[in-house]
Amino acid sequence: METGNSETGKEASQGGACRWNIPGAALAIPVNRFGHLEFDDSLPTQSSAMHPPLTDEARCVSEADAAFGRAEFETALRWYGKVLEYNPHNVAAWAGQVKALIELGQFKEANVWADKALERYPDSPEILSGKAVALGRMGRPEEALPFSDAALEKTGELPWVWLARGDVLLSAGRKQVDACFDRALRLAPGDWLVRWLAGRIRAHWKQFALALKHVREAVSLAPDHPAAWVTMAECQMALGLGDGARQSIQQALSLAPEHPGALGMLRGLDEQGWLGRAGGTMRRWLGREN
Repeated sequence: METGNSETGKEASQGGACRWNIPGAALAIPVNRFGHLEFDDSLPTQSSAMHPPLTDEARCVSEADAAFGRAEFETALRWYGKVLEYNPHNVAAWAGQVKALIELGQFKEANVWADKALERYPDSPEILSGKAVALGRMGRPEEALPFSDAALEKTGELPWVWLARGDVLLSAGRKQVDACFDRALRLAPGDWLVRWLAGRIRAHWKQFALALKHVREAVSLAPDHPAAWVTMAECQMALGLGDGARQSIQQALSLAPEHPGALGMLRGLDEQGWLGRAGGTMRRWLGREN
């Protein structure tokens, strides 16, 4: 069961600026999201009587991935849970839930769920990487590194595994971070999602200038994705680029007029502008008095 204000939960599900302490953003209240996950005991068997057609599973995967790309991580979490109702052996859905929990800032839950997933799939590089990221963001980088090492030792290379490696190295204060991000981007040429996620990782660790570079690439590849514009605005706000942030927010709202993250940031910018004007008037008034 979830707790907390429904509006706050909506803002948190958008993966907005509140996680990065950017001025003008609302504070998200953590909620318990284990109700959206599927545990072993509650999962259906794969008998033909209980297992729906593959098209239903495929539709849920498509809905989950689309929600994730819209930064609707709460919704993505639910859809990945539906995937596992249809097919508890869908490794990508297990990994997707871990990733969604990480993006929601629920690192302890992500760590616990990664453990559950690793009981089933101990060799999954994405689940190992998810476990590593969760530990790193919980302030336990030395525990995280062996899981990241294990993920990199698996056959094949996945962009998110390299992004996760960079995330873990940032948590540990290690070098070679740029090489990890560069490797991820080379593995996914023309993929806006990988660049957007790279920007979100950099922003989490307050590297807003580097985050902005990644997100600009994402926007150039996918200008019709409001989530990318919102992330760019968040980075611009953090860097004090108010005019640029406003333009990015307006682009996001032109694509999704009711986008809660964009609307919240626009209100924040308007409030900052009003306070700045009021402060200037007060300073001028005090100057005349003196």
